[in-house]
Amino acid sequence: MISKELLKGSIKSIILKLLKENDRMYGYEITQKVKEITSGKVQLTYGALYPILHKLENDGAVTTDKETVNNRTRVYYKLTDKGHNSAMEKIKELQEFVDTLSNILKPDYGLNNSLC
Repeated sequence: MISKELLKGSIKSIILKLLKENDRMYGYEITQKVKEITSGKVQLTYGALYPILHKLENDGAVTTDKETVNNRTRVYYKLTDKGHNSAMEKIKELQEFVDTLSNILKPDYGLNNSLC
């Protein structure tokens, strides 16, 4: 499983990417999709997920609507136009970060492997 420290700065980008790809999702659905995609290596907790969703809503990046399913209320999150723009920026930023880390982790990064 991926450590919380490594994951912390990427959760917002992950949420935005999933909402961009899936139109609208509810919290549990997001946690399960991340778990599925990562084969269980990334498991979002509700304590990490919901503060970010609420911040995205307060920032105008997502809207919510409620739906009752099996006598339970689900809150669905959907990107606004602002959210779509933010998602594109965050996805690009995260990809650049991953690419940069990949370069650092290459066996020969031009420093004669003195740090390995």
